[in-house]
Amino acid sequence: MYVADTIAAISTPIGEGGIGIIRVSGPESLKILQSIFRHNSDGGLISHRFYYGNIIEPCSGDTLDEVLVVYMKAPNSFTREDVVEIHCHGGTLVLDKVLKLVLAKGGHLATPGEFTKRAFLNGRIDLLQAEAIIDIIRGKTDIALSVAQHQRAGALSEKFLQINNSLKKSLALFEAYIDFPDDEIGEHDNSLILAEVNSAEELALQLLSTYEEGRVIRDGVSVIIAGKPNVGKSSLLNALLQEQRAIVTSLPGTTRDLIEEIVNVNGLPVKLLDTAGIRKSGNLVEQEGIRMALERISTADLVLFLLDSSKPFDKDDEHAMEAFAASKLMLVLNKNDLPEKIVLPEHLKELPFVSISTLTGSGLNELKKQITDMFLHGKAVDSREYAALSRARHRDSLVKALEAIQRFKLNFEIGAPSEITSIDLGEALNAIGEITGETTPEDILDIIFGQFCIGK
Repeated sequence: MYVADTIAAISTPIGEGGIGIIRVSGPESLKILQSIFRHNSDGGLISHRFYYGNIIEPCSGDTLDEVLVVYMKAPNSFTREDVVEIHCHGGTLVLDKVLKLVLAKGGHLATPGEFTKRAFLNGRIDLLQAEAIIDIIRGKTDIALSVAQHQRAGALSEKFLQINNSLKKSLALFEAYIDFPDDEIGEHDNSLILAEVNSAEELALQLLSTYEEGRVIRDGVSVIIAGKPNVGKSSLLNALLQEQRAIVTSLPGTTRDLIEEIVNVNGLPVKLLDTAGIRKSGNLVEQEGIRMALERISTADLVLFLLDSSKPFDKDDEHAMEAFAASKLMLVLNKNDLPEKIVLPEHLKELPFVSISTLTGSGLNELKKQITDMFLHGKAVDSREYAALSRARHRDSLVKALEAIQRFKLNFEIGAPSEITSIDLGEALNAIGEITGETTPEDILDIIFGQFCIGK
């Protein structure tokens, strides 16, 4: 439950740095600041101006730190409450002392995400925008960051507002008919109701179709480099990372453990895994590496099946392929700087493939493009115009809304009792409200805002 008390926390990462910021929000913010801040300016503190001075321990009169402070008067602040920020030197001890002084003067230590939660509860942002702030903090690529910024500005919220408005209009028309049953619903009103419902359904379906793309832009994808030993898996990992991350030797079976790294592939966050070569082995350590590789292959979004194009396709290649035949595969033919000797079996010729050389770098850009196209369906994402679902919570609630809309259309068509049919529209609106925050249960809100760090 929201209580309008005054909260405070350190809003910058713990550790040494140039600047550390303590944020205070609530009705006592200015009073607390005035009790511990001394400066040479005449008069009070004007909103949204920085002031230079010192934080003083009132009892002893000792200076705790030389600071800059800014006061932001409600409602023109992030939380729409009175907010104070104290910009100290970025040391752990000094920040801790100033924070303790603020708490002693009447502040309470903020819980994780409480500042953002107050911005949401006070109507400054909706739940979609709050979640976008998490994505901004955790963004792994330029595209992910830009899409999150666009969502924070309300691009996705606007889409759901359109759905919400269409459903509310149709429900208002339908409830008017329920309230005045003696006035039969006419064809004109009938078509208006269906037009609004169809408009909501069309936009909802359009948004639902963006989920997979939005998810991979936000979370990235897991891509495993797999194949028999000594085909260049570690060399490919190093080439994509542009650093010597994995040991490369001419001896087969060098990689025994999983090597995992994040790489930006044309704006797509990709978790790359180099695995032990798949083969029959009597070495217990290598066997464990192969077992771990097979375990991760089963959960990967994509397996890059690496083959040595300078050698014939053999039983070891076949054995390796059988291990991940059920996975989403892309063939990568390595060593195209050497004469080609490989002849692919017929059942592999239909798979997407790219020819590369980890030695010369040939084909690596095409490989990156194919990986990106596979998950973004060949579309270049213009983040300035892009609004997409990216969370399973959004998708699941939107599916519930669509199911309710489709039930309404069916019941409306067959002439089901109006009191029952109107429930379907109400359920659709409730599902949309779960996404934007209007009807989201308190326990879900706690989970969402609990993902933030203290101080945000």
